Amino acid sequence: MQQQEIHQYLSQYFEANECEIIESEAGYLTVQLTKELDKELMNRPFYWHYLEKTGGIPNPMKLTLITDQEKAPDQIKGEVIHFGSPRLHQIFQSTKNFAKYIRLYEISQTMPKQQTPLYPWLGMNIKISYQCDRKRDVFRSFGLNLINGILIEQFHEKLTKKVLSPKIPDFSFTLTPIIMPTSGVTRIENFLRQEIMKEDHSWAEEAKQRWNEDLSLLDHFYEDIEEKPEAYLTEKEALKHQYEPFITIEIINGGLFYLMDNHIYEEN
Repeated sequence: MQQQEIHQYLSQYFEANECEIIESEAGYLTVQLTKELDKELMNRPFYWHYLEKTGGIPNPMKLTLITDQEKAPDQIKGEVIHFGSPRLHQIFQSTKNFAKYIRLYEISQTMPKQQTPLYPWLGMNIKISYQCDRKRDVFRSFGLNLINGILIEQFHEKLTKKVLSPKIPDFSFTLTPIIMPTSGVTRIENFLRQEIMKEDHSWAEEAKQRWNEDLSLLDHFYEDIEEKPEAYLTEKEALKHQYEPFITIEIINGGLFYLMDNHIYEEN
């Protein structure tokens, strides 16, 4: 994810959770958290426990996140956030905690008072992890048109160029999906699995070779012992845990996006 994509993602996250965005400028945004998001993000359990016991008036915090240090004004004070930062990871996890998916609608900038159909798209951001004694993560973003079944990549990047709202805009109406979202998730997962099967898996073969080399050393160390002790079995299992290659597919987040484009895949 690029910094601009992170900024857009954060804006959508806070809007979808009904937080007031006080400022959203190049390089940073400031939001007024709701009670629920303050509890979720700000790690103030004693404050909320005391408030609920005494019946006090809630005072959720404001949060300023700097998404691009080069663009943010020098006087802005806040948390620097980037892909891989603990705060962004926390927000990714929060998205899973609050809802299985988000629902957003595109706002027309050119036809504000004209009846506008919105086409349903399923969007999914996915992490693919290739793991053995080494690990490599690959992030993919897919969009599936739930009317015609077209599947595109870099969907999140395309969404950052659009103005989206958690509430359906006036003069807009949504089209009913032909493909159900659950079926769409399966289509995307099947597409990924087929892609992965066609990839070069020499990394896994190399891991197995390193695994066998260490197993040989382990066996050599215990070769004079007829009845292998518990330590041998423990070390053998540890080598399996360390070297055995596997691939996992994890859905980071996803949602339904009602867009004016039925053929977004044709955009540059």
